[in-house]
Amino acid sequence: MTSILNRNHKRTLYRHEELSRIFSPQSIAVIGATTNPDAFGTRTFARLIQHYQGRTYAINPKYDRIGEHPCFSSVAALPEKPDLAVIALPLEAVEDAVMDCARIKVGGVLIYASGYAETGHEDRILMQGRLTSIAKDHQLRILGPNCLGFFNFSIRAGISFTRSDINIDAFRGKGVAIVSQSGAMAFSQSQGAFRGISMSHVIASGNACDIDVADIVAYLAEDPACQSIICIFEGLSAPDRFIEAGRIAWDNDKPLIACKLGIGEAGARAALSHSGSLAGSIEGWRAAFERAGIIMLNDLDGLLETASFFAKAPRRPTARGIAAIGISGGALVATADQAENYSIAMPQPTPQVLNKLVQRVPEFGSPRNPCDVTAMASRDVRMIPDCVEALASDKQYCTVLYPQTTLFGKTGQELRLISEACSKYGKIATTVWMSGWLGGHGVIEAESDSNMAVFYSLNRYFWAIREWFRRDDRRHDLANRKGNMPTRISSLQAREASARIIVTAGSSTLTEREAKTALACYGIPVISDHLVQTADDAIQTAILLGFPVVLKVMSPKLPHKTEADVVRLNLKTPQEVALAFSEIMTNAMRICAQDQINGILVQPMVPKGIEVMVGGKIDPLFGPMIVVGFGGILVELIKDTAVELAPLTKQDALHMLARLKGRALFDGFRGTPQVSTEKLAEIIVRLAEFISDQSELVEEFDVNPLICTGSSIIAVDALIVRTRPQRS
Repeated sequence: MTSILNRNHKRTLYRHEELSRIFSPQSIAVIGATTNPDAFGTRTFARLIQHYQGRTYAINPKYDRIGEHPCFSSVAALPEKPDLAVIALPLEAVEDAVMDCARIKVGGVLIYASGYAETGHEDRILMQGRLTSIAKDHQLRILGPNCLGFFNFSIRAGISFTRSDINIDAFRGKGVAIVSQSGAMAFSQSQGAFRGISMSHVIASGNACDIDVADIVAYLAEDPACQSIICIFEGLSAPDRFIEAGRIAWDNDKPLIACKLGIGEAGARAALSHSGSLAGSIEGWRAAFERAGIIMLNDLDGLLETASFFAKAPRRPTARGIAAIGISGGALVATADQAENYSIAMPQPTPQVLNKLVQRVPEFGSPRNPCDVTAMASRDVRMIPDCVEALASDKQYCTVLYPQTTLFGKTGQELRLISEACSKYGKIATTVWMSGWLGGHGVIEAESDSNMAVFYSLNRYFWAIREWFRRDDRRHDLANRKGNMPTRISSLQAREASARIIVTAGSSTLTEREAKTALACYGIPVISDHLVQTADDAIQTAILLGFPVVLKVMSPKLPHKTEADVVRLNLKTPQEVALAFSEIMTNAMRICAQDQINGILVQPMVPKGIEVMVGGKIDPLFGPMIVVGFGGILVELIKDTAVELAPLTKQDALHMLARLKGRALFDGFRGTPQVSTEKLAEIIVRLAEFISDQSELVEEFDVNPLICTGSSIIAVDALIVRTRPQRS
């Protein structure tokens, strides 16, 4: 489905009170109900009169009755002002019906009709725009058009023309809510209710001429029936509103799991800087979600499992270790492997707990963690729950995992006993369904259990556990951020001084010397250099600096000097300098004209150290972004990076460094000095200030590499790309 976004980008979010009449209506009118069983209005009316607990009215001037129910000629003829009017009419009749609803102050309308802005036709875009104007002028909330509808399971209200089988009795407490721009995606996910998942709502936003997914998330965040929220979307032209909705969900302790579709970067412009190519738009979403406490899934797999887990799990884990128990040694070995892969601790039980396990586990089993009770558990129905209870009593564990390998008639009963054993200590029971019989014995009982979370792969299980821990960490981080917003550490004169250098540069791609000078205004330590025009000058400069030295070309036409083979390192003699000068000039002139070469830079050779790349770019949706990774020539190959929105706090910068896979390099590797991450974090903060200050002048920049040797950190190369004029 083509997502059509709300054009009124700057308006504030609708909150629960403003949308409660439309999403939790006490009365519903179906405009366009007929006697035709296949008509959208008829399907909607039939579902409502069968299940809905509120008042339902049919509206169609052609009929006095539809079945046993009276039919009214217009919405104005109703005995009350309905909370919600469902407009099941052809496109040409929709606008008049919306105005009828606006005149009598209906709470809100749902529009099924398609053929609006999603067609791309100007006249249809204007038609949708008129609906937006009606919504604004008359304070009438509109869901749609081109909308499949919604279900509020807590009041058994199914307002949709879908033919899909939907379990109207899906709400059993601790409900999962699903919101999506695509109705098909939302309703397909909601069918998870048939395997026992508790659902509170499923809502499609359609073209979102008024209410969009951000509004719906904000509404659900304040709805008591909802305990976690899934949001599936393709794109948002005003992502700040969605991020704000995420903060509302955070403040209400409702985990928000977002799945952003369309993450490919194939159509993106080829960036000149490493940061431009590494920090694509999807990284912008990740960074924004990270800051707002939104959990991001890259694909649809595992959405329901993750959301159901977060709906059931305690809001804060009591510990950072897990225990596993089962009858299959192979399943437990696989569990331990994945725990290590995700860096999830599986500590050994305390002596007291170990003693309890020894008393219950056969001598050929393993009374450890993971705990292998062997197939002997089939002869003793209390063996597994007794061992689970012992493990749950251990304060090292926040949950007990039971890999479900083979199914039998009493699987549901066995899982219930495991759940009860964990609940005695306020801990959630978890199971990973390893049987190939996905819909077999016990699955509905397990999914329906309010204290048991079911997963269908170990990978998704440990991912969710890690996110549970990270969410708890975010709780601390975000609390600190509220009282610790980024405080400027660069001088007040840095902005203007750096801007002058950028504006007066001879090219939109600044030379290395210009870029380093612009960054030095912000207190970035940069390597000194000397520009020379002849080999003799290069030799004399090298003698003054002291060998060894580095030679590199200076030309705005050669931003990536290593790839152009115009850099020579560790030159130790005058002869080496002379040869390097000649080779560099020859290679440079193969690529650009001589008048495009400004000369050769001579720099001191910096001792080897850990190479770090710090860059930035201006994202079209999120504005200034900063990217940090291990640098040098392999930066884009390795892609071990962390991305954040700028500006940053020092704590933000330290967290970026901690997220790098190679972070252990900072602690000293094979005799190299330990890198001062405090000093490195300060430089990252200063560079984030640079890209924030110069967001109107700079499109992207790189410092690659920063060479870090102990407490000494220095930038030996830099690239700045000035903002290019927009094509008309």
